[in-house]
Amino acid sequence: MADNVSQKELPLHLLRLVSPSQPVGGFSYSRGLEWAVHAGTVMDEQTSSSWILGILEHSYAALDGALFWRMIRALGANDAKRFLETNTWLAAGRESRELELEDRRMSESLSHLLADLGVAPAMLYSNQRLTYPATFAIAAHHWNVSPADALRGLMWSVVEGQVAAAIRLVPLGHTAGQRILIASVPVIERAAHKAATLTDDEIGNMSPGLAMASAWHEIQYSRLFRS
Repeated sequence: MADNVSQKELPLHLLRLVSPSQPVGGFSYSRGLEWAVHAGTVMDEQTSSSWILGILEHSYAALDGALFWRMIRALGANDAKRFLETNTWLAAGRESRELELEDRRMSESLSHLLADLGVAPAMLYSNQRLTYPATFAIAAHHWNVSPADALRGLMWSVVEGQVAAAIRLVPLGHTAGQRILIASVPVIERAAHKAATLTDDEIGNMSPGLAMASAWHEIQYSRLFRS
């Protein structure tokens, strides 16, 4: 299991894992948002909030969130087979080349960091192609972050990364960005509850707008972000 830490330390480990200073390269990806701004779909605070929080609740929660929930619980049960099968399921759900590469590169960066920090489970799975949520689950489990807290933390990091991209792309002011982050709290709660309660038959990502935005971004003339 993980390092011996007191209960008071646990929230701090989660803060560290979701911090933008975590060297995984998340700042270089917009997850299709750059094309949405270019196309005029996202143009101000309201449309930015709708895009970011809508994707979280109606797409991310139903695939990444639900499968992350299964993976971190599989780690808690020492069920490596279920963990890897669920990771494969999630990897198959990437709808564009850019989204697949983003997921892979961020996972590799976090895996290398965990290995450098001596996190044994990261080294155990070093020969596997893990999704970023799978690697995040390994880190959270290692530092004894509860599955519920880890799920909310992962979702928060997604929203925060998207808001940071919107501030640069739309552009938005930092105050507008903070309003979106404040508005995200109840959405993250709903999304986390949804992710943790979906049955296997209900899991799936149906977001054609996001998929097309990501695919079109590959041939966008001018780009700041890698996805």
